[in-house]
Amino acid sequence: MTEGTPITTTLAGHVLRIHVDREKKLNSFTPEMFGQLSGALAELEETEDAWVGVLTFQGKHTTAGLDLPKFAGSMARGRDADEPPDDRPDPFALRRRCRKPLVMAVQGICYTIGIEMALAADIVVAAEDARFAQLEPRRGLAVFGGAHVRYVQRAGWGNAMYHLLRADEFDARRALALGFVQEVVPAGDQVDRALELAEEICECAPLAVREIKRAAQVYLEEGEQAAYREIPAMRARTANSADFAEGIASFVERRKATFQGR
Repeated sequence: MTEGTPITTTLAGHVLRIHVDREKKLNSFTPEMFGQLSGALAELEETEDAWVGVLTFQGKHTTAGLDLPKFAGSMARGRDADEPPDDRPDPFALRRRCRKPLVMAVQGICYTIGIEMALAADIVVAAEDARFAQLEPRRGLAVFGGAHVRYVQRAGWGNAMYHLLRADEFDARRALALGFVQEVVPAGDQVDRALELAEEICECAPLAVREIKRAAQVYLEEGEQAAYREIPAMRARTANSADFAEGIASFVERRKATFQGR
């Protein structure tokens, strides 16, 4: 990604780190930043050597949410009729979820869109000082990034309404109990742990990992039976791969597998 923008990418081995740095504004998002983040997710998908993405945020806080004054006109207007279609993955996985695994690290304030981006990621590591709140109703807005669906999916109707309708703040341990995050670590360790998890994923065959994520997404979108019907395709795509042959060879030879994603 272009240097000097609030969102940059760095490839280290097979891990693409996507970093948000608008620290002076508590990493609040502008419309342009959403486009940049979609571009970074597209880069993750399109870069052959990038097997896993890690989304991180500069400073003490994840994000305070939207930079609301910069959105006022577009929210009232809605999507422009002449706006070109965008088939890139979007940060909320509303248009399309990223095909490759995405790990996210959160700390401090993680409000509104921060939660919705976390719920669109695959694995989330939270610092123990992380604080969460879906504050839109306190500003006169409904939720626009999928919270009305994903809270219910993760936590059930009662827990979802308990937080969405009250727009209250809750801590990292509550987020863990709700299933919004998968690990809580000491403050300051969240990025290192997210990168460690990404490296663990990279020890697995990337084609197999992507197939598992793809088929799980079919379940979310089309239901249980549709996901079961994906099993033959999953088997064909992975059992005939060079990575499966390498997996067998490494097992027989008692060594670590070296996968290529083919």
